[in-house]
Amino acid sequence: MTSITHLIRRIYENWKRDTLSQSDFRPSVSILKLSLMAVFIGIAAALVAFVLYRMIGLVTNVAFLQRWSFDFISPSLGHSVWAIVIAPVVGGLIIGLMARFGSDRIRGHGIPEALEAILFRKSKMMLKVAILKPLSAAVAIGTGGPFGAEGPIIMTGGAVGSLFGQMFYLTSIERRTLLVAGACAGMAATFSTPIAATLLAVELLLFEWRPRSIIPVAIACFVADTLRPFLLGGGALFPIAPEFHLQLVDMCMAAVCGFLAGLLATALTAAVYKAEDGFTKLPIHWMWWPAMGAVAVSIGGLIEPQALGVGYNVIGELLTGKLVGSAILVFMVVKSLMWVIYLGSGTSGGVLAPLLALGAGLGGLESMVFPGSNPLLWPLLSMGAMLAGVMRLPFTSILFALELTRNASALPALLVACTTAYGVSVFLMKRSILTEKVARRGFDIFREYTVDRLEHMAVKDVMSTEVMTVSGEISVREAAQKYFGADQKYRAYPVVDGEGRLLNIINREEMARLRQADPDGTSRLADVLGKDPVVSYPDESCKTVAIRAAVEKLERMPVVSADRQMLLGVVTRYDLLKPYTHHHEEERIRERFFRNHR
Repeated sequence: MTSITHLIRRIYENWKRDTLSQSDFRPSVSILKLSLMAVFIGIAAALVAFVLYRMIGLVTNVAFLQRWSFDFISPSLGHSVWAIVIAPVVGGLIIGLMARFGSDRIRGHGIPEALEAILFRKSKMMLKVAILKPLSAAVAIGTGGPFGAEGPIIMTGGAVGSLFGQMFYLTSIERRTLLVAGACAGMAATFSTPIAATLLAVELLLFEWRPRSIIPVAIACFVADTLRPFLLGGGALFPIAPEFHLQLVDMCMAAVCGFLAGLLATALTAAVYKAEDGFTKLPIHWMWWPAMGAVAVSIGGLIEPQALGVGYNVIGELLTGKLVGSAILVFMVVKSLMWVIYLGSGTSGGVLAPLLALGAGLGGLESMVFPGSNPLLWPLLSMGAMLAGVMRLPFTSILFALELTRNASALPALLVACTTAYGVSVFLMKRSILTEKVARRGFDIFREYTVDRLEHMAVKDVMSTEVMTVSGEISVREAAQKYFGADQKYRAYPVVDGEGRLLNIINREEMARLRQADPDGTSRLADVLGKDPVVSYPDESCKTVAIRAAVEKLERMPVVSADRQMLLGVVTRYDLLKPYTHHHEEERIRERFFRNHR
């Protein structure tokens, strides 16, 4: 029975090795399992979005209209001065209490918390965070906070995916996939942007580009978007009917538009964290900060009531040209100050909707002076460019603007504007608004997608083929005297039979064990060594072998032929790092191949 099991294991390992060496990506049965789970997570994320919208509507109606209704309305519909003054402060006080006595992880806009869970907590999120985060967001937004619902929905959807994953025997990577699936499905359900939500996972949350994670995330986003018409209504959130016929001047001004959006994005991000630093210097407990920050919301609401709340109606007016002139400038100044101060105080709320509003407002101002046949182009471009600049997600921002408006005629100009804003942000800011908060907690995040040199190079290209071997026919005493004496040359030696087939690896510790078991040392090495060494294969990647060496705590590993018989060489820890010398050369060495000859 043991021999049959061993044979089946070898057949499976050979199939797996051959499959991996012939495939661009690693196939896995877990893709099917996670894809099925993603269906239920997509459903749950859509329901979370629906519940949060209704909760925001209830709080808004109670706070500003003193009525019991779940309709999603703008706080500006309420004309009570006392409500505008008191409601935000009361909301900030409630959020501070929830954070103090519930969980301080509800503070902030949600995405950094999801990043931290993915990278540093094995994709585990707590149940109380999944409950308290939407409640706190509903209170903050419903009482006039100038935020969007998407950040809390992203965090809550991620928490649902993580909790669902914790119910099953899954790896940390698989839990991460489910967490990201829930987070992005929440975004898809909020804005009806399934493609942009999937791309958000790729550009920000997954930290890899593999079918094992992208496929389940895409399924969850599709399911959530499919359910959205039945829960929140269908169609584009901000439809734009006119078709844009782009000219050369439009493309040139799109770069200017992106540059200005990048500058504004940098200023807003810096202002948020300046406000946060200011609150940390206050000699009072952080529980009171949201109530203090809400004072800015109250004052701003008195000046410009339309700056209160999510502001989807204002975004629609900006994109369709219904809000013009000085009204835009007043709205932008008030909205910016409210958002910066209240978010810096540590309250709960999303950043996407405010950025959409401020970006569209910037474009509205630009449409008054920019040349071009259609002034509605600039609010659309600035809206996408603002997202690209603040969040550093250029392609997500492009697709996001496209799906929000269902207008593809501006795509080339969106590419120019978003890429320019992204470039300005990278040059002027060390980190984005999404990663700065995580960095302030002592964690650095690197999101550059590059070729993994260890995975790119095979073991056969770095292994040592000139190997000193030990014959399995000699005795233990003879091996100890010849190879482990005072003039020992290597730390370990492969032991082979007469035909060069690997038996095992022997080092000084193993030799000491053999001498203790056989004091006379008369036994043959082949008879006393184990028969199942940890080996590598020539076509395996350096990354795979490096992981195996780390798990097994090995300094070197024999490389054998596909049938696990013939010894081909040895790969050491130093050998596995050789691919990085190629990376160093490609990054540092400059060459010119074409020269001028006289």
